[in-house]
Order: sequence, then structure tokens, then C-alpha cells
Amino acid sequence: MIKKMATAAVYVEDQQKAKAFWTEKVGFEVVAERQMMPGASWLEVAPKGAESALVLYPKSMMKNWAELKPSIVFACDDVEKTYETMKANGVAFEGELQKMQWGTFATFLDEDGNSFLIKC
Repeated sequence: MIKKMATAAVYVEDQQKAKAFWTEKVGFEVVAERQMMPGASWLEVAPKGAESALVLYPKSMMKNWAELKPSIVFACDDVEKTYETMKANGVAFEGELQKMQWGTFATFLDEDGNSFLIKC
């Protein structure tokens, strides 16, 4: 039986720039970083203590990367505080927090233009 989701891939131009975004602005930590070939690593980042991670995968190694857009939602205990912290760290959001019947959410962009959602 499947126990958990291990990783989800996000395709990036520059792995080191993406690593800085996810660790310095979003607050994730590096879970794994192993060289695959010159100029490319297997690079995983995740929230502290998480059981699954994002793989920051080089676009140059995946010919069809444009067809493989991520659709990832991150759950937060306090979405307002998370939103304010990430915004203060320079993360670009597509608008303000939105409140719906099912909860509060906001959409943010990484530096490669991939969009992600935070919610509570």
C-alpha cells in the first residue's frame, strides 16, 4: 500500500536560485541535494518535518517541462501569518488573501512563474 506522497516536481531554470527562493523566502529546508550530472542536482526542499518534498528539477533535463505545470496546495495553521511572513520575505502573491466558505487562501509565484496556493 502507498503510505505517503514522496515528492512533487517543480521545473526551474536555475536550481540554486530556486533553492534560495524556497529556503530563504518561503522557509523550507533542503532535504536532499545530490549531483546527477555537471550543473544539475537532485534537489529536494520541504517544510521542516514534512514527509513529502518538492524536487526542484532543471528544465534543461526535461524536454516537455512546459506541459508539466505543478498544481500544489500548502496547508497552514495560520494562513494570515504565513502570507504576511512570505510577503515580507519578497514572495510575489497574485492578489490578497481571499476568504471563501471552505477557508482562506492566497496564490503565490516562485521565481520561474509557477503558481502555488497556501490555505487554512
